[in-house]
Amino acid sequence: MFFHMAWRNLWRNTKRTLVLLAAILIGVWSLIFFTAFMMGMLDSMMNNAINTLTGHIQVHAQGFRDDPVIENVMPNAEPVEAVLERELPAGSHWTKRIRVDGVVNTARNTAGVTIVGIDPEREAGVSFFKPDALMAGEMFAADDPYAIIVGHALAEDFETDVGKKMVLMAQDADGEIASRAFRIHGVFVAELDATEKGFVFVSVPAAREMLGLENAISEFAILLPDIEQSESVAANISQALQRQDPSTNYEVHTWKELLPLISAYLGNVDTYMYLWYLVVFIAMGFGIVNTILMAVLERIREFGLLKALGMKPWWIVRLVLAEALLLLVIGMAGGNILGFASVAALAETGIDFSAFARGSEYFGMSRVVYPVVTINSVVSANLLVFVLGALVSVYPAVKAARFTPVEALTHT
Repeated sequence: MFFHMAWRNLWRNTKRTLVLLAAILIGVWSLIFFTAFMMGMLDSMMNNAINTLTGHIQVHAQGFRDDPVIENVMPNAEPVEAVLERELPAGSHWTKRIRVDGVVNTARNTAGVTIVGIDPEREAGVSFFKPDALMAGEMFAADDPYAIIVGHALAEDFETDVGKKMVLMAQDADGEIASRAFRIHGVFVAELDATEKGFVFVSVPAAREMLGLENAISEFAILLPDIEQSESVAANISQALQRQDPSTNYEVHTWKELLPLISAYLGNVDTYMYLWYLVVFIAMGFGIVNTILMAVLERIREFGLLKALGMKPWWIVRLVLAEALLLLVIGMAGGNILGFASVAALAETGIDFSAFARGSEYFGMSRVVYPVVTINSVVSANLLVFVLGALVSVYPAVKAARFTPVEALTHT
């Protein structure tokens, strides 16, 4: 009965009802879409950071992370390899690398880069650097002494291509400047121009020979089947290394320590979303209160007549609340449909930030961001709008019920 009467009352003023429905619809849509965009942006930042040679866990010799020079590399990689084979959960991947800051030269150009010596097969399981990332050429063999793979942006800047020569220079184990000529074996593409310009890849044996290292390794990077395992697995690795050789000091870091800015952003993302929820709700809440209050004031004589005929105040409250809840449910349904439709429309193409490439790369975002809808975000948005919308509707409902029949019938 109440909802039937409430439904008929809503359409007494069609224009006002449609305006409020549109406000609720747009509010709910903006909550769903903004949250999906935020989650997509966060996913983009996380994936780029973890896939760009970071992984979920890294192992270094003590001091290397603070001062990544040749003197701080691990002299022998075998003890760490043994621990990783024993301690990592099923489905994990690990790789070893030599990393050193250096310079790349051609006949016309020079640039500072990070030289990374890798095992191609193992690297493919941990980072973006795999055969699929090559736009030209092919992956080098694990023991190729003279092959180098460079980024597309660097190759363009240097006006070079597959088959051309490059010279790498870096400080070796004796503190001298070492140089070695390489031939470009492939050109890779990455999500960020900074990655394409900042890294060049050679084999581990080539890096060791150039730098005068024997069995030394700069770092181990580990990718787990579940990022949530990072803390516990890192603790297990650290304890196992300590038990195996108490005299050797290793540093085991999770992605949160390696990527502090992203970790901090992750910790605050819920706050950012709820602030946006609050802004949207304040705007929507004023609209709900104002519209329902106007409808109540227009119908004071009607409410007085109902009370004179014996309707209890609580029934009037229920009637007004029923009108508000109908508005909320219809507006929320439309907002959800529009929100999901917007996200679905962008599921394939994403939101292109190419025009703002420099700004997006500053935050570690890809050029294209794909919105991501989660059950938690949708439930939170709808629950917040429904509960708070119902609460702000209480005031006009109570105001309608407090008029006495005499006051209401004499109201002008």
